Amino acid sequence: MKLIALPAFSDNYLWLWQQDQMAVVVDPGDAVPVLQALADHGLTLAAILVTHHHADHVGGVRELNLATGAQVYGPAREDMPAPFTPVMQGDSLELLGQTVQVLDVPGHTAGHVAYFLPKATPSPVLFCGDTLFSAGCGRIFEGTPAQMLASLDLLASLPASTRVCCAHEYTLSNLRFALAVEPSNTDLQTYAAHCQQLRAQGVPTLPAQLATELHINPFLRARHPHVRHAVAQHAGLSALEQTDDVAVFAALREWKNDFK
Repeated sequence: MKLIALPAFSDNYLWLWQQDQMAVVVDPGDAVPVLQALADHGLTLAAILVTHHHADHVGGVRELNLATGAQVYGPAREDMPAPFTPVMQGDSLELLGQTVQVLDVPGHTAGHVAYFLPKATPSPVLFCGDTLFSAGCGRIFEGTPAQMLASLDLLASLPASTRVCCAHEYTLSNLRFALAVEPSNTDLQTYAAHCQQLRAQGVPTLPAQLATELHINPFLRARHPHVRHAVAQHAGLSALEQTDDVAVFAALREWKNDFK
């Protein structure tokens, strides 16, 4: 399978997954770049996968459905442009020769889902929408910190070789925050330099590697002593709060919300 990141808006990526002359698109907030890519590569759109209901993820769904007849799959617990097939945790799809496992990952929105392809080659693929970003995670709009932490724990449990296809190019800004949290993390320093070079060349920093994220992403490392200490110092957490995983994670997310 071939992955193509289609830029849209100011910082979105619409992920096009190609197999021979067929394709699946994930979170098409804008139909135009998708239709252009289909035409440029001579592809037929087989399916549309949606992770959550925000406009920059669903804005092009209806137009693409009408233009191509592609089947739409989206979160069962969210309002979606009709018609669509609702999916949730435990559902499995067979698309373009791949098994696609649906994961419930609430937090950013109440019914957010992710799509995991365990048998993709050369390594598994995760389409995670706005739940997990490289060096970051999504804002908590409709869910709770406990839900977001549980969702990130679920994603962190996937194979370390997983390619993480996030929906936004937020990596450099996330890395600035991550370095504020863990300034002495040498893995983080190396990764930040690498990503700066990529962006200077106009190359996406994505897909990320889950193995790397486990070493550099503060939201996947919220239980690490260095991260926990930094959050406690910044937020003035009590001794009891410092032992509460959700309290630490919530304070970390609030720190990021206000970070400049």
